[in-house]
Order: sequence, then C-alpha cells, then structure tokens
Amino acid sequence: MLTEKSIEIGFLLFDGFPMACLTSVIEPLRAANEIAGQEAFCWSLVTENGGKVSSSANIRFEAERDLSDCRSIDILFLLSSPTSGFSDPAQGNGTLRALSRHGMILGGISGGVFPLVRSGAMAGHPVSVHWCYEAAFLAEFPEIEARREVIVSDASRYTAAGATAAFDLALHLIQGRLGGEVAHEVACWFQHPLMRGEGVRQQVPDTSRPDTGEQLPPLVAKCVELYASRIGDPLSIAELSQQVGVTPRQVERAFKQATGQSPSHYFRAMRMKAARQMVVYTKDPIADIAAAIGFSSVTPLVTHYRSAFGLSPSEDRRRINRFRVEDNAPLPSS
Repeated sequence: MLTEKSIEIGFLLFDGFPMACLTSVIEPLRAANEIAGQEAFCWSLVTENGGKVSSSANIRFEAERDLSDCRSIDILFLLSSPTSGFSDPAQGNGTLRALSRHGMILGGISGGVFPLVRSGAMAGHPVSVHWCYEAAFLAEFPEIEARREVIVSDASRYTAAGATAAFDLALHLIQGRLGGEVAHEVACWFQHPLMRGEGVRQQVPDTSRPDTGEQLPPLVAKCVELYASRIGDPLSIAELSQQVGVTPRQVERAFKQATGQSPSHYFRAMRMKAARQMVVYTKDPIADIAAAIGFSSVTPLVTHYRSAFGLSPSEDRRRINRFRVEDNAPLPSS
C-alpha cells in the first residue's frame, strides 16, 4: 500500500516573529504524525537568505533553507512582526508571487499578514487581522478586506489571527489530511477545548467587559461597533443614540453599568488604542495619525496619548524602536 506524500510546510521567518505562532502550528502537526503513525506533515524553517533569525523573545533560530529553495513546499506561512519586510523587497515579493503562480498555498499568521499583503500576493483575498493590528493594517492597506474572524482562508490562502488561531488552523489541516478523529485527539493532547473555524470572530477588549472578559450588553456592543466603524470621523453620543434608537441618557447609563466609564471616556480610549497601533506598527507621520482618528491637529492627540500611556506618540515610537531586534527597521519618530 502506497503512503500518501507528506504535506510539506515552510515557515518563512522574519526578525521579530512571534515564537508562539510557530510552535502553535508545529506542535499539533508533530502530535498528529505520532498519533497517525506516519509522517503526514513535515516542515522546515525558511528565511529570506537562509541566515539566522531572532524571535520577538530574542531566541535565535537557524534556517534550513532560503526563500529561493522552496519549490517543493506545499504551504508557506509567513511569521513576522507588522513592521518586518524583506531586505530586498523586489526580489522577495517577486519570489512569493512566483511561488503562488506555481501552485503554492501562501499564508500569514498574526503580523505575518503584513509582509504577505505587501508582496502583492493577496489581491482579491480577504485577510484575518488580529485586533491589535487592525488600525495599522487598515491605514496601510485600505484596499484589502480585513476581517476579525480568527481564521480566513480559501483554496490558495490561509491567514490566522494569533497563536491560538494558528493552533486551530493546524487542526483544520490535520482534519483535512487525517480525519476528524485524529484532529480531536490532537486537541485533547494539548487540552485545546474547541477547534474554531471560519466565521468565528476574535474576542476583543472593545467588545468585552474589562473585568471579566464577558461580552458587553447588546446596546453597548452595538454602540462600540458603530463608533469603531467611524473612528476617523467620530460620532457624537447624540448621533449614536439616534442610530441605536434610544436616548443619550440611556446610552450613558448603559455604558456606566457595563464598563464603569462614560461613553465619551470609553470611546477616547478606543481612539488612543487605534492611535498607538499606528504609532507602533506604521511609518505614518504623527500628524497623519492624528487626522486618521479624527483630530484636527496633533495637540489633542499628544495630550490624550500622554494621559493614556504616560508619554507622547513620538516618545513611544522611539521607545519601541529601542526594543526592535536586528534587521527589524526602526520607524521615524515624527
């Protein structure tokens, strides 16, 4: 009896990649091989030029091949921080597009969706974007459909929002190759309680109670959703109230009961979180970031940002740059 060919998976790593996302895919695949008694999956670490790479925890990994030596790979996942990129963008991006044309499935996990989209290989494909990168992603790629589902995939693209979502994606690969029983046993090995699929939305702080993580009441959640959809042109409390069909007083009371804050304070915090994503994960000038979240000048952004985070946007960008690992290029400070 012939053994079916292993599915070969490559992990294209950039400096600053999240190590948890790598192990969250490899470990369930390893367990699946052991349970099934066959090498259903194999994998290798890839870097642009075959050199060493550092994770976000500054642990060094040695690549087994470079990007030009990936023709045999079936699925290539990009793992990186949002600010990572190729040292030779024209060559690296061109190689990714060529691999895709030759039938390779491409994927991005967490921040890895950023260099994947920059390559031009995601035109026409929706992307799963981790909520903590959403504002930065939308600022850089307004033409790409960004979704809050934990997994978004089609026949040739896989994207997942974070390490736990990467584990879910690995379980789906296992189920597709070895069946549901093996996937379930792998989940049980790691006490992974539920294999989430497409359509399952990420749990995000803006739609959950700050103290318990439980979902916010429907009225509050709807207001948050509406406000988030217009964060660059913020809605007033009166406009929100009109859209959800209640009085401003009811909105105020609902927010106070659910969050302990007034809606204006809650929404200001949302704007500051969005601003910080753009400060940390984009190269946009601070003035452009202020405009993107609905401020007419930099001054109120700096005031509220300092109140929220204890330092100005430029100071925060400089601080973050000090922690960026080698080859993860710093961002301009202003």
